[in-house]
Amino acid sequence: MKFEELLAGLSNPAGRGLEQAGIADFDKLASLSKKQLLAIHGMGPKALSVISEFLEQMGL
Repeated sequence: MKFEELLAGLSNPAGRGLEQAGIADFDKLASLSKKQLLAIHGMGPKALSVISEFLEQMGL
């Protein structure tokens, strides 16, 4: 699974928020807490659930 697939599953604001925060891979994404993710502009509960699901599938 590629990080771009995750971005495609997110809303545009959430995807741009991750890019602007410099998060471009699963390891960096997995290192963030839910609180840190929600602090990213464009990130909301729905995007957080999509991210959690992807990370779980990746075993992270």
